[in-house]
Amino acid sequence: MDSTRRERPTADAVGDQGAADEDAELFWERLYRTRRTWDARVNPLLAETAAPLRPGAALDLGCGAGGDAIWLAQRGWHVTAVDISTTAVERVRERARDLGVADRVATERHDLARSFPAGQFDLVSAQYFHTPFPLLRSRVLRTAARALRPDGLLLIVDHGSTAPWSWNQDPDIHYPTPTEIAAELDLDPAHWSVLRADMPRRQATGPAGETATVIDNILLVQRTA
Repeated sequence: MDSTRRERPTADAVGDQGAADEDAELFWERLYRTRRTWDARVNPLLAETAAPLRPGAALDLGCGAGGDAIWLAQRGWHVTAVDISTTAVERVRERARDLGVADRVATERHDLARSFPAGQFDLVSAQYFHTPFPLLRSRVLRTAARALRPDGLLLIVDHGSTAPWSWNQDPDIHYPTPTEIAAELDLDPAHWSVLRADMPRRQATGPAGETATVIDNILLVQRTA
């Protein structure tokens, strides 16, 4: 998933969750069916975080084109890659097979508003895990935190600025800070600790090759032993 709308569920939106879920599935399925080229690059902040880690079990929430899942698998991780789009998970499965890492990539289709993959993980990655549809995002991310093994990491990377190619160019949009995201998760500090909460800038490349300086909001949480 990759958009820029902050989670703002209303009573009406939550009450009509069934219709919203159907719309979300159709939106992401249409996106991946019609996308002519697939950006399979790893997200740089995931690479920065995971590179020094000992490979284990990883969960990629909203895997999209699979760049993160494939990168992790090529470095020895066993990855569960999930997305709401059937086309996305099928193509990630195909890419994993073509690149010789099919034995380390398991793909599952999940509407995370309704279901969550089973298992425990050493790393859960939520890269730009947003949607233009109602989603109780904090609930999903709390579930992800509970799925961590002791010493496991939850990496949340969100948009902190509007890129020229972003679908939402609303000048009044509010990007929640890492501190606000941590407050929304409301994790017990006796069992989870925040290792990183910052807002670095970087040069990013858009779908047409254009470049711009963007801000990422990063929250890295560890489950204590």
